Amino acid sequence: MAKIKYYYDTETCRYEELKRTPSEVLINIAGFVILASLSGLLFSYLARTYFPSASEAALQEENQQLLLKYELLSKQMKEVDAVLAKLQERDDKIYRLLFEAEPIADEIRKGGVGGAEKYRNLLDEGLKREQLIISSFKKLDQLKRQMYVQSKSYDEIVKMQAEREKRLASMPAIRPVADNDLTMFISGYGMRMHPIYKVRKFHSGCDFAAPTGTPVYATGEGIVRMADYDGGYGKCIEIDHGFGFVTKYAHLSAYTVKVGQRVKRGQMIGRVGSTGTSVSPHLHYEVIKNGQKVNPLGYFFNDLTPEQYTKMLEIAAQDRPSLGGN
Repeated sequence: MAKIKYYYDTETCRYEELKRTPSEVLINIAGFVILASLSGLLFSYLARTYFPSASEAALQEENQQLLLKYELLSKQMKEVDAVLAKLQERDDKIYRLLFEAEPIADEIRKGGVGGAEKYRNLLDEGLKREQLIISSFKKLDQLKRQMYVQSKSYDEIVKMQAEREKRLASMPAIRPVADNDLTMFISGYGMRMHPIYKVRKFHSGCDFAAPTGTPVYATGEGIVRMADYDGGYGKCIEIDHGFGFVTKYAHLSAYTVKVGQRVKRGQMIGRVGSTGTSVSPHLHYEVIKNGQKVNPLGYFFNDLTPEQYTKMLEIAAQDRPSLGGN
C-alpha cells in the first residue's frame, strides 16, 4: 500500500493530500537514477585510485619501472652524445687539421632521420607513452648516423695517414752521396760556367765531387724507370718516386739496380764515375717535380743539421763552375 503524503495549506488552514503528476514522478525517478550513477562512478574512481586491485597495482608498478628505465636510457644517450661530440671536435680541429683536410659539414654529421610517422609502425596498437618511445627511436637513429659518419671519417684519416707516410718515404730527402763534411759539394743549382764550352749556362742540379766508385744512394723510395746511357749525362739512373717526384743521377761508372726495381731511401743504386760530358769524377744530381727541374737543396732536410744546411747554401751561392755539361 502506497504511503499518502500531506501538506499544510495556509489558505484553508488544513492538511491537504499531496497529489503528484506522472511527469513529476518520472522526474524524481530520473533524478534518483542520475544521482545514484554519479555516486557509483565517484565511488569506483576512489576505489581504483586508493584501493587498486592486485592486477592494477602490478601494472602501475610496471609502468613506473618502465618510466625509470626510460629516464636512465635517456641519460645514457645524452652521455654518449656528449662523448661523440668531443670525438667530432677532436676529429675536425686536430686530426683533419693535421692532414689539411676539410672538416665534415654539420649537415652531414647531423642529417635528419625522418619524422615521427617513420616510427609509428613499430609501435603496438594502443601503446601508451608513444611520444617517449618515438623520441627514443629518433635519438638512437641520430646517434647511429653520427657514429657511422665518424667511423667513416676515421677510415679516411687512416687512409690519409698511410698516404702521408708513403709520400714522406717517397719524397727525396737526403743527399745522394755520404758527405758529412760537405767537402764533396762543389756546384749548386743555377747559372754556372760550363766546363767544356767556357760559357755561362744554366746548371739544373747539384754536383758532388767524389772518387770513382763512391756509392750513390737513392734519396727516396721509388721505382727505377731508367738505368742507361743518356747522352751528356753519361751512365744515368732515374727514379720515379710518385707524387710528381723524379730524381736523376748522372755520370755514373756503374749501376747496382735495374729498370723496374723498387728501391728504398738510402739504398745503394750505383757508383760515381765520369761518363758523358764530365771533366772529373763526380755525381750530377737533379730533382724533378711535376716535370720541372727544381733546386735539390730544398730536399736535403732529412740528413742535414741547420748549420750544415746553412753552410751548403753558402757553397751553392759561390759562382763555381760545374763539373759536367748538364
